[in-house]
Amino acid sequence: MEKTKISVAIIAQDEADRIGNLLKSLRFADEIVVVDSGSTDGTQDICRKAGARVISNAWPGYVAQKQFALEAATHEWILCLDADEEVPAELATEICQVVSAAGMDTCGFSMPRLSRYLGRWIRHGGWYPDRKVRLVRRGSGKWQGVNPHDKLVVEGGVKHLTNPMLHYVYRGISDQVVTMNRFSEIYAGQGHPRGGWFVAAGLVHAFGKFLECYLWKLGFLDGVPGLVIAVNSAEYVFLKHAKRWEKSLPQK
Repeated sequence: MEKTKISVAIIAQDEADRIGNLLKSLRFADEIVVVDSGSTDGTQDICRKAGARVISNAWPGYVAQKQFALEAATHEWILCLDADEEVPAELATEICQVVSAAGMDTCGFSMPRLSRYLGRWIRHGGWYPDRKVRLVRRGSGKWQGVNPHDKLVVEGGVKHLTNPMLHYVYRGISDQVVTMNRFSEIYAGQGHPRGGWFVAAGLVHAFGKFLECYLWKLGFLDGVPGLVIAVNSAEYVFLKHAKRWEKSLPQK
């Protein structure tokens, strides 16, 4: 029986310090497409040397860029990944097996995602299993959502894989804070400005987020990293509300 071919679609910008590990984990793939939005650190050269097809595309937002990468892939099955993720051997084997056996009524597969942060695999606080639909039959899926929160929506049956992909989520606490600042700016710019009451509501929401991550979802079992995650998750929620209020202030 002829092997079912698999494409991998990746978006990247300035990921030279970690995209090499992802590319090494993709030896099972028949095609690797990297859509780069203006790297200046050698990311494109690393990808080309690994055999990837690199396409330059100015950054249009998370949803649109991932859709662009999805449409650039050519094989029957497409695995969509970020540059800070990896596919361990167990998941690669499972992917090859399921696409070869998939009937036409199966159009996508979800998989758990296991994240590593501050020297530890995070299994609580809402970070695991963090199941994502990432493997889709060509023509059966579309990236949707509101930036920066994207989601691959599949038209047809979706089945669940067992083995997790790996996610090296932040380079450190400073990187997490930079990401929180960037994402909260995107959020604040997408809605209408809000009054001061919105900041007070954000404080309540932030406190609830801390309790959710650290106590209800057992983040304390992840030690100090679990505490950092809970506090920063709460801070992110508050920042979103405060920045939306800030948009209502008079411009000098």
